[in-house]
Amino acid sequence: MPASVSTRRAFLTGRPMIETAAVYPPGVTEQSVLDCSGCGKCVEACPSQIIVMRSGLPTIDFDRGECTFCGTCAERCPERVFPPVSTTRFPHHAVIEDSCLAVNYVDCQACRDGCPADAISFRPRRGGPFVPSLDADACTGCGACIGLCPTASISMRPVSREVAHV
Repeated sequence: MPASVSTRRAFLTGRPMIETAAVYPPGVTEQSVLDCSGCGKCVEACPSQIIVMRSGLPTIDFDRGECTFCGTCAERCPERVFPPVSTTRFPHHAVIEDSCLAVNYVDCQACRDGCPADAISFRPRRGGPFVPSLDADACTGCGACIGLCPTASISMRPVSREVAHV
């Protein structure tokens, strides 16, 4: 379900609103969210205050902060929206875009400093500041890096697993 992403940063930089797929709380799927009554108990329970209701459904707004996978949202949900077993990752990972300051020869390592999974590292580059390198397998998709990036150069991309030919 598409949700409009509009941030103060996007407004101030003159970037248009971007249509993106909804990011649901950890473990919530396109199928399970159909059981949501829209009561908002998960929104009230979230200690990071990143769960917001959009069109009556719980979605994640990483511009507000990161998901700590505490499971409080699942505990407070009266419906069968969340999986019975808690999860510690999202079905997406971060992607660092070309507008990144470090990629453009400006020293910045805010994303690395905020990543609780240590999925972002910086490697040396001749004649300029270190450049980011993201380990997609280590990334939990928690979104800690998104709100910290001063140029909104980090986005999420679905995890894709290639099927081996047997």
